[in-house]
Amino acid sequence: MKRRLIESIGVLAVLVAVTMLLELAPVAGQGQSEPAPAALTAWGEPNLEGIWTTDYQTPLERPARYADREFFTEEERAAIDNERARVLALDRRRDARGSEQDVGGAYSAAIFLSHKHLGRRTSLIVDPPNGRLPELTPEAAQRRDEIREYQLALLQATNVCKDNLPACAGGEYAPPSPRRFEPPPHYPATGAAAGGSFNRSDGPEDRGLSERCLGARLPDFGGAAGFFLQVVQAPGTVSIFYDTGQGQGWQRVIPVTERPHLSSDVRQWWGDSRGHWEGNTLVVDVTNFTPKTDFHGSRENLHIVERWTRIDAETMEYVATMEDPTTWVRPWTVALELSLQDNRANRIYKEPRCHEGNYGMPGLLAGARADDRAFAEGRGPDPATLCTAGCGGFAAGFAESGDEADPLQR
Repeated sequence: MKRRLIESIGVLAVLVAVTMLLELAPVAGQGQSEPAPAALTAWGEPNLEGIWTTDYQTPLERPARYADREFFTEEERAAIDNERARVLALDRRRDARGSEQDVGGAYSAAIFLSHKHLGRRTSLIVDPPNGRLPELTPEAAQRRDEIREYQLALLQATNVCKDNLPACAGGEYAPPSPRRFEPPPHYPATGAAAGGSFNRSDGPEDRGLSERCLGARLPDFGGAAGFFLQVVQAPGTVSIFYDTGQGQGWQRVIPVTERPHLSSDVRQWWGDSRGHWEGNTLVVDVTNFTPKTDFHGSRENLHIVERWTRIDAETMEYVATMEDPTTWVRPWTVALELSLQDNRANRIYKEPRCHEGNYGMPGLLAGARADDRAFAEGRGPDPATLCTAGCGGFAAGFAESGDEADPLQR
């Protein structure tokens, strides 16, 4: 009898232990598809690893009517979201059949771009306090005006100016300008099609950065075309892959070192980065940009100081301060909150996907030469009267003015 009692107690103890293990197992993994990230890497540095993105859309500059406000109300956010959805759903091509605007509109925002819900903050810019870009220096304003004057000269014989579309603002309809046979006054890194010259196709650089699949830039604050960052760390190095734009991703390697920047003679597309740790924050100093890029008017003299801070297991704060005394009258700062993504539910595709093999560019240039020959033989219109980029189309999803413009910009 005693033996049976002992055996029964033993079986009961095993059952209790198994039950406890079964109850504890789900708790340990509850709500997690993978283990929570460690606060430190194996070699003792703050852990920034993971796939990160923004959950909300926030305008870079504060809209004028919210001049003294840092945050939207919940009612304002809902109303703006509804209005943006209404405008994006419109088929505005129906009034422009057969025009350059019709062709541009085929690049539908509903298909090619992503639009997120509006965030709480009225601007990404946190300094200056008004949430606006600083004024340009006279030097930068002159460069901007020279580029715009050249672009308007190329546009003046096209339907964009004939129909007085917003892309021709400041210009007028006139016969073809001889300036179409001149090279741009500055490297075409900004303007139509992110750097295009509207209707000049004498070489690939005339087509601008976006058509050459070079639209990715640093700093990158995200946008409607997609934005994911994959951070991978190793001793002395932080690597970030920017899956940005429409397949225009790029790999960035940040040395964590006390070594100085490269010689000022060495200019790079995304500058030269040097990182160091200040407590839990990775501070990255970036210089040595090429004059072939343009960041809100700044070119080779752009200087950025970035601060990457892991706030908690799911959140990272990114703060960047931009300085260029040849472009802006003062430095300015952006703050961005990034959210950790599930490594299993998300994938980063590192191969270029803008236009594979760059076959689009030979086609654009060959088409331009065919137009030249047709016009010379009296079989087609003067190419100077055609607009091939930045023609006031609807690729961005919003009109440039009026009730069909982005409600944040009205």
